[in-house]
Amino acid sequence: MVLTGRAALLAALCSLPVGIVAPSWTGMIAVNAPLSLAILCDYALAAPVRSLQFTRSGETTVRLGDRAEVQLTVVNPSRRRLRAHLRDAWPPSSWPPGTESAASRHELAVPPGERRRLSTFLRPFRRGDRRAEQITVRSYGPLGLTARQGSHRVPWTVRVLPPFTSRKHLPSRLAKLRELDGRTSLLTRGGGTEFDSLRSYVPGDDVRSIDWRATARQSEVAVRTWRPERDRRVLVVLDTGRTSAGRVGDVPRLDTAMDATLLLTALATRAGDRVDLLAYSRCVRAKVHGRTGSEVLPALVDALTPLEPELVETDARGLVAEALAHAPRRSLVVLLTSLDAAPVEEGLLPVLPQLTQRHTVLLAAVSDPRVAEMAEARGSVDAIYEAAAGAEAQTQRRRTAERLEQHGVVVVDASPDKLAPALADAYLSLKAAGRL
Repeated sequence: MVLTGRAALLAALCSLPVGIVAPSWTGMIAVNAPLSLAILCDYALAAPVRSLQFTRSGETTVRLGDRAEVQLTVVNPSRRRLRAHLRDAWPPSSWPPGTESAASRHELAVPPGERRRLSTFLRPFRRGDRRAEQITVRSYGPLGLTARQGSHRVPWTVRVLPPFTSRKHLPSRLAKLRELDGRTSLLTRGGGTEFDSLRSYVPGDDVRSIDWRATARQSEVAVRTWRPERDRRVLVVLDTGRTSAGRVGDVPRLDTAMDATLLLTALATRAGDRVDLLAYSRCVRAKVHGRTGSEVLPALVDALTPLEPELVETDARGLVAEALAHAPRRSLVVLLTSLDAAPVEEGLLPVLPQLTQRHTVLLAAVSDPRVAEMAEARGSVDAIYEAAAGAEAQTQRRRTAERLEQHGVVVVDASPDKLAPALADAYLSLKAAGRL
């Protein structure tokens, strides 16, 4: 039983004249006995909570930052009218801070034997699975003096997918791909490309592309045209160790790497290449292998959604071993990790030759724009010290990148908003050069 504020107010108002005019136990009992009887009758007339029936429906997936609607149907099988306050509890990250109270609480009235449908709108600000907690119902009597309260568990899960904010860069990169593929410009000749077709020679063509056998069979000079290789293999390796937990701005490095992975996957699959995924820290956290065509991107999104950084040092030797096991044939290995000197020089560089001697390696890292701002700071003693620290950090980062490039690694180092398009451009450059 839950007493309401109305019951407390009535008890106080009824006790006040007794205390002033005739303060005695007899007077208190004479006033409060009817109130107690009214409370008991009100409790008896309140609709029972335990017999209520609940079902859920609605959305099961939503992109980070978007709104999801989950519907809750309440059935009142009793013979009493249900007047209730209901709290549909979800994890705190299901709503922006400060909005949980208004979004999760509902008032409803359900006549006997009828049902009502409520809608709870979620707007999660973290990736992963958001599971519904218990439903708490407070059923009031007709006088509003007391209430029955109980809880029910009605399972429901909403999967919060990565936002894929870099999707806006896809049309421009697809246009570059079409130019590279010869759909909007002349097909070009280059090392490591595939033969496409023959066409007539025009002044300015490379004489090395002339097909002399075809020329001998016809009355004009024939030239071979080429297109970028298709059906290449791309293995994306996500480092989910402690460095991926660092935030640049308000976004973890891992989330930025995921966004770049989705853009690269969308572009590579449209180019006819096969994309696999491997997420690793000290063990395999997630993997996608053997998917083709339109299956790849949904599979990657599903695998990336529950991933969170682990606060452990990444096992570089194990990471390279898993990458070699997942890519037995020559592939483009895209490693999304950090450019911090210690993890790279002590962990990755000693085992990197095992990877570069068999595969083309592209390393992408998120840089912090705040460091560049610090390096340009002037005007005070504190600003000068900040500038020195920023310049030292930039120098160390460039030195680490140069050491990786000496091993044949292509390095992409960009800020969070530029990493995804820069990685896509690097992929297109390697494809144009026939290095996949």
